[in-house]
Amino acid sequence: MKSIAIAARDQRGLTLSGQTISKGNRRPSKGSDPFDHGRLVTALLGAMICLCDSTFAAVTKPNILLILPDQMRASAMGCMGNTDVKTPHIDQMAASGILFRRTYANVPVCCPARAILLTGTYPHVNGMIANDLRLRESQVTLAEILHDAGYRTGFIGKWHLDGGPRDPGYVPPGPRRQGFDFWAAYECHHKHFEPTYFRDTPEIITVKKFEPEASCDFAVQFLQSQPKDQPFFLTVQMGPPHDPYGAPEEYMQRYIPERITPPANWQPGSETRPAPAGGKARVGSVLNRFVPLGGLEEIAAYYAAISAVDDQVGRLISTLKDSGLDDNTIILFTSDHGDMLGSHGLRRKRKPYDESARVPGIVRWPARIPSGQSVETLFSHVDMAPTLLALAGLQIPSTMQGTDLSRVALGETTDGPEAVLLQIFVPFNPDQVAQPWRGIVTAEQTYARYEDKPWVLFDHQHDPSQMHNLIGDASQAELQRKLDRMLTELMKKTGDAWSFNSSELVEEGGRLYRHAPFYTLEEYRAWVTAHPDLAK
Repeated sequence: MKSIAIAARDQRGLTLSGQTISKGNRRPSKGSDPFDHGRLVTALLGAMICLCDSTFAAVTKPNILLILPDQMRASAMGCMGNTDVKTPHIDQMAASGILFRRTYANVPVCCPARAILLTGTYPHVNGMIANDLRLRESQVTLAEILHDAGYRTGFIGKWHLDGGPRDPGYVPPGPRRQGFDFWAAYECHHKHFEPTYFRDTPEIITVKKFEPEASCDFAVQFLQSQPKDQPFFLTVQMGPPHDPYGAPEEYMQRYIPERITPPANWQPGSETRPAPAGGKARVGSVLNRFVPLGGLEEIAAYYAAISAVDDQVGRLISTLKDSGLDDNTIILFTSDHGDMLGSHGLRRKRKPYDESARVPGIVRWPARIPSGQSVETLFSHVDMAPTLLALAGLQIPSTMQGTDLSRVALGETTDGPEAVLLQIFVPFNPDQVAQPWRGIVTAEQTYARYEDKPWVLFDHQHDPSQMHNLIGDASQAELQRKLDRMLTELMKKTGDAWSFNSSELVEEGGRLYRHAPFYTLEEYRAWVTAHPDLAK
């Protein structure tokens, strides 16, 4: 079993690191009789009540369902004010719980984001500073903590934490599954119309359905087989709406590109690469349809995929209700990062802009979380594991770096972090990111810089589309200095430093996943030295 440092929290949410809080450990006051019969009876009654309470708590631990579609930006939901995209089930989920309107991916790219979600730590701590590294088995994960607390754990969909060759993508039972028992997953592919999965053997399971439906088939199987006397933690991590952009024809027909209203900051012609080959081709009963890139067609296809995801969200909630599990199940709906989709003339992710870094943040728990909440409290991936543990009544490891926002979810406060830390550690030219950067998001501004110079500064209130970069504006010089100090302090507080960066193009050309798994960039460099011909 991994060693887990625990920070105990009292009923007011105060952290008492390294202490065990127990009402029964108080010493008798000076001069009192330790054998006083009245005190003894009171103590026995108290012990019986505590025993009953703990037994009740064990039986009624909340279930947890984490739903994570890949590359879904926050603005692509009806509940965020988008009138083009149709997401009735997601909107209803938000209306029946709490919508965190300002939810962010601390590192807006796949593997680092997923590692943050599972560990509650930043990449410079958990080691996942680049896409396609392997998450160390020594890391303590949310799944392991819940497993040790008696939860049945399950993972379905895109894993992308095992490193090495993406295909075929088999992760054997054991430590590399990071605490998950039930398994129907793949390492990383974008075979949206004919996804492949693995269970507990290397046998490839091919499903001729659109990936969200295929993944949710496994999820329904998990939920319908759930023991009544055991809580569960299930995460369903779907592939769409990640590119290549497309969806089954029934969803594509709902969106006419010419009727799409693009964001104010959108620029056509942002993608020069050709669309995936094939256009329309039948795969089983699914019409495989991809679209031209860089225009309104891809936004329409992106929305179509999200509507397909939305239908599966509704299906999962219906299954919970039919199984009698809905009332006591916490649902967290988020994504690993967003998608620029031509906003600012840029592509995909890895950027501090809202389209890239801002993601859905919905928490629903009918038994405890008041419905109809919508808050501006800053919420980010690093906060999600501690918040879920607190909602489940479990202690939070002192190693976790995020903020417990359970009291916000429960409607007790709207207070949260002063700022969110954003990070990118390596360049990736296909996403137009030429060098590493750091940034912060506050209630009022987004600020990002490179090590040697500032990059962007946006005012949320006056420039919600982030079209007016205030860097170099003499009237904002003091604000820029203030945000720079805040960023420096937040980096220091979290243990981050510019020295964790690399200027090497390690993520390009499949360098980290073509040949072998690597836990660190140092391991990769050593492998390159030993295999110069293969590394070309």
